[in-house]
Amino acid sequence: MSPRRGRSLVPTPVGRVPGLRDPIVGLHLVLEPAPREQVLAFLAADFSTVRPGSGWPVPETTPGSPPWRISITYDVEVNWLVVLHGLVIGDCFTHGGADEAGDIEIGYALAEPYRRRGHGTEMVRALSDWLLEHEGIERVVARNVDAANVASRRTLERVGFKLEREHGDLVFYALERPRE
Repeated sequence: MSPRRGRSLVPTPVGRVPGLRDPIVGLHLVLEPAPREQVLAFLAADFSTVRPGSGWPVPETTPGSPPWRISITYDVEVNWLVVLHGLVIGDCFTHGGADEAGDIEIGYALAEPYRRRGHGTEMVRALSDWLLEHEGIERVVARNVDAANVASRRTLERVGFKLEREHGDLVFYALERPRE
């Protein structure tokens, strides 16, 4: 993980969110911020500004589908497009901003043809590392993960997330900022 750069968070109605969002560049993937205008177009089923990969976008009913409507309702930008060789293959996002304890929750989804290829691990690692560079973010959490979603659980564990608790059919994970 790179050293903290003193990036700051901006207060919003849904918590404190990163103020400036640049593309997050990984080994194979680029996480491109989805600005408000693009999200509005997506909600109108206009994907002309991107090259969708097979199976993207995932249906809104799919666990891990992006909170496009929430970002418009609260006027916050919390969505990134997961791009591989110029194709959008998935989404990742925060569920609002960081809470008072410094926890920020992530969600993600990849189109089916791009799963089980290491892209999920790269995406979660890149987003989590970037979030932990921000002052005020102490942990990245994944809450309400379907306990039966073994692939997603393994992705979180490969990145270093620790299982915090189980509640019925749901599990909760957290990745703490390394102590300096």
